[in-house]
This record gives sequence, structure tokens and C-alpha cells, in this order.
Amino acid sequence: MKLKKFNFKKVKSTNDTAIRIIKNTNLKYGMVISDTQLTGKGQYGNKWISYKGNLFVSFFHELKNINTSLSTLTKINCLLVKKILIKYCKKKIVFKKPNDLLIDKKKVSGILQEIISISGKSFLIIGIGINLIKSPKIKNYPTTNLHELTDKPINKKNFENDLKEAFEKNLSKMYKN
Repeated sequence: MKLKKFNFKKVKSTNDTAIRIIKNTNLKYGMVISDTQLTGKGQYGNKWISYKGNLFVSFFHELKNINTSLSTLTKINCLLVKKILIKYCKKKIVFKKPNDLLIDKKKVSGILQEIISISGKSFLIIGIGINLIKSPKIKNYPTTNLHELTDKPINKKNFENDLKEAFEKNLSKMYKN
């Protein structure tokens, strides 16, 4: 299954842009990526701090014929992101509920899932932020980035393509079952 990719220079949030695309097209699945976000979303209404050079992406797909709970989908999506992070950083990556990935007890990635219903169809939107080159300073919540951890430049396009491929393979499996 190939995801249609939408590239933007700047959006309010990739999740909001995915919602707009779902409302204005007949697409059942896709990928939204942006160089920057003005108002990235975090868990519990928090803001995701979006530094240029980091990765901001949202995948979306219709939930038709997918008999998996949201909590299981969350775990699967975190594992997909973790699998790609492991390719770039050999350190231990820990999943912190409900949606963060940590390396050395510092947040490197956050995932925000939203379910929306449009014209009687339900869609899952998976927003993913990954600190590739810069980490925000958050009081009482240590953060890190891949460049800091590996001391190597991270090719954003390669990372993005690896993530896209992982999500495409997973969606193909889910729709097959």
C-alpha cells in the first residue's frame, strides 16, 4: 500500500492539515509532512515545540475493517517509530505511556493520535514529532535529539522515507487481515 504524500513548508499542525485533506478529498490514507509547524499539538492539549530541521509528520487512514483497539494501535505505532529510531541510534529506546519514546530517560519523540469521523467514516490520524537535530527545553521533562545522541548528521529525507515505508507495510498487513 502506497501512501500519498503531502509536503508543506509551513502548517499550523500536520494533524490539522491531515483533517483538512480528509475532509476535502476521497483519500482513505495518506501522509502529511511539513518543514515547520506553527502550533504543533502534544498530548493533553500541550503544544509540541517544532524546531526547523526536526521531523513533523502525520499519517492518516480510514479505520474501516480494522478490528484493533486504539490502545493496541498506539502501541503498534510507537513500535514502528521505535524500529526506525533504532536504525539511527543504537541506544536503548523506552516507550513511556501514553505516547513518548525516550533515550537515556529523555524524550526524543512524541506521538499524538486522533480519531475523527467524517461522513460516517472513521479515520485515525497519527501525528509524530521526532527531535532530529534540536531539542526543546521543557521544565521538569528532559529532552534529547538524534544528532546529540549519535554525534552524526541525520538525513531527514532518509528518515522520513524509512518511516513512510514502515507505515505502508504495517497498513498493508492491517488491511489484509
